[in-house]
Amino acid sequence: MILLYALRSALFIAWLALTVVPVALAVLLVSVFVRGNPVYWTCVFWLRLAVSGARLICGVRWRIQGMEHLPTAEQSQSAVILLAKHQSTWETFAFPTLMSHPLAYVFKRELLYIPFFGWAIGRTDMIHIDRSKRAQAWAKVAEQGKQLAARGIWVIMFPEGTRIARGHKGDYKTGGTRLAIETGVPVVPIAATSARCWPRRSFLLRPGVVDISIGRPIPSQGREPAELMREVEGWIEGEMQRLDPEAYAQPAQPRNTALTA
Repeated sequence: MILLYALRSALFIAWLALTVVPVALAVLLVSVFVRGNPVYWTCVFWLRLAVSGARLICGVRWRIQGMEHLPTAEQSQSAVILLAKHQSTWETFAFPTLMSHPLAYVFKRELLYIPFFGWAIGRTDMIHIDRSKRAQAWAKVAEQGKQLAARGIWVIMFPEGTRIARGHKGDYKTGGTRLAIETGVPVVPIAATSARCWPRRSFLLRPGVVDISIGRPIPSQGREPAELMREVEGWIEGEMQRLDPEAYAQPAQPRNTALTA
């Protein structure tokens, strides 16, 4: 069985490599003439190929609950800060394909050096930072985050800062809640069980279902960053235990939420 998973995973990686080159070249060409949404949605086209490839080749499916908690496509100026659990590469590919609004990731600038993939995302309205220069990095996040929020673009951040192993919890940092408070927009917590199918630091994908749960927006006005992040952390970690109880020693009690997709 492991050999079969390895063969399917190798085919999936080959699919990523084969498709990223022409789409990245298209992004670079389009960005010569226009910027903004046309470039973003061209990148999302490749992400759809990636997520569909994981489903068709490796059997990685997904189901979502809580989409009704997000602004609709018609509410184009309704900005939010998405704060999500980060377990694997899968959700970084999937979230832009699932959301109605353009997303702006906050990511380390080293990703820009990846041939084709990095060149393409470098042409989008993302926030790339130098993690070794924390003060400068935060100033850039705050400045660009305010500009993006004013345009109705949703900033998405992973509060734990890196991919976390299944069943574990990282240190929740307050950058996302600080940005929300400065911009006055709500935060939306998201739980995702992607490590069930695609563990961190691994290219071996296993068939299964990734559960994604989107929480209700939490207002940021009048809040303190640390106190707001504790609320986000509590919701995400409680939801992770509900969605993936076998990964935790003491499963949380189920919540009364409906499956939306």
